[in-house]
Amino acid sequence: MSKKKRFLLRLDQALYDTLERWAADELRSVNAQIEFLLKESTRKAGRQKEPSSDQESASD
Repeated sequence: MSKKKRFLLRLDQALYDTLERWAADELRSVNAQIEFLLKESTRKAGRQKEPSSDQESASD
């Protein structure tokens, strides 16, 4: 399992509440939702390579 970087993130309460509802709708934790959104955003912006099938299965 890959090691994950931990860091503190401060969010406006209204934004957190929105993320919390969105995460619940998609059956994710708020942390997993934020990570999902960041990965999608960096991928769409061309800043992140597509994960290989090996990397993808290792993170499941």
